[in-house]
Amino acid sequence: MPTVTWGVVQGRKEKLVSRVIICDFLKGLGIIPDELEHLELPSTVEVMRERVEFLQRLGLTIDDINEYPLMLGCSVRKNMIPVLGYLEKIGIPRSRLGEFVKNYPQILHSSVVVELVPVVKFLRGLDVERLDLGYVLEKYPEILGFKLEGTMSTSVAYLVSVGVNPRDIGPMVTQYPYFLGMRVGTVIKPVVDFLVSVGIPKRIVARMIEKRAYVLGYDLEETMKPNVECLISFGVRREMLASVIAQYPQILGLPLKAKLASQQYFFNLKLRIDPEGFACVIEKMPQIVSLNQNVMLKPIEFLRGRGISLDDVARMVVKCPQLVALRVELMKNSYYFFKSEMNRPVQELVDFPEYFTYSLESRIKPRYQKLNNKGIKCSLAWFLNCSDQRFEERLQADYIENETVGPSFCMGGKLELPGSDVVSDEEDESDDEILYRRTVSL
Repeated sequence: MPTVTWGVVQGRKEKLVSRVIICDFLKGLGIIPDELEHLELPSTVEVMRERVEFLQRLGLTIDDINEYPLMLGCSVRKNMIPVLGYLEKIGIPRSRLGEFVKNYPQILHSSVVVELVPVVKFLRGLDVERLDLGYVLEKYPEILGFKLEGTMSTSVAYLVSVGVNPRDIGPMVTQYPYFLGMRVGTVIKPVVDFLVSVGIPKRIVARMIEKRAYVLGYDLEETMKPNVECLISFGVRREMLASVIAQYPQILGLPLKAKLASQQYFFNLKLRIDPEGFACVIEKMPQIVSLNQNVMLKPIEFLRGRGISLDDVARMVVKCPQLVALRVELMKNSYYFFKSEMNRPVQELVDFPEYFTYSLESRIKPRYQKLNNKGIKCSLAWFLNCSDQRFEERLQADYIENETVGPSFCMGGKLELPGSDVVSDEEDESDDEILYRRTVSL
């Protein structure tokens, strides 16, 4: 409660006279005192003037005070100065204290010892770094008004119960503190249940939330569910929804219908890729929905300029959508090495467009030199699409193995197991791990 600081004992009549005088003073400043009717006001205009001037020095305007006139019930010395001094101590710059009070004026009523210190200790206990406290509180100042045993503790406990690593709670709070104010039953749990219902294993959902906590802020009924239905309506297969969302969780919160329609038209206009081919592109690289069309056009024009037909470029993009996100400068370097050093036909690039996604200096050149030294002739996929260890094993072998043996992974695409029609149950179970690795690398 506001503290009486003026120390003058008044009778009922004197109080009424003082209130009228102070209200007239506030009206003269442009402050509407109606909400102060039931608030105990100081006995002199000087005390009220001090409060108004203190708030103005902080950077608040008369309009800001009118937004929350109850702040005028707070003593400068016993409320405002201690609270603001503590906020500055925990990392909020003095120059931004006015903005903080403007965003959350109720802070001035708080007790530093009883209310603010426990919340800050709670945040530190969640592993929020001391240097990040100011940033978190400026982002979500209402957190200082929460009860520790209420929503905050419940939200954290539930997220840990579904698999979120307790050590990741601190970074999550720094990234998206708003989840601490979300109710488990009405907000967080329904989102988690929905993500599980589209085929994402719960532990992968936990990894997603760790890395992209803001997913919890997407409206389930207004945004997330319609966006999933939108993906299906554009041809994305239901069994691929989990992979699409795990690769690009932001897709759940975008104005998706408009973006998909625009990109589908672009791919059809520039590459004559039909809706089915566009759906394959989205499945392999859902980030396409957010890419600028002028950016995507440059790699396409580069490939067309190398004499590759439009139909072949379209096939390359459907097979490896990452092409449209590459920098043309890097593509040029890789292409010229391919033509001048490797001296291979362009058709090999059409068959293996993933070539452009590998680093020229760290993978293509050194591996090609080793092949040259040993006199080995092989396809691009054989020497590029494998780990360093596997490549060394292949170099030591006496023969070139069949390239379809073993899993193949194309950058950004889905991990495909050869002969997936007859994979064992054990191989099926590894899909969760695939999703996990891809989510962690987001």
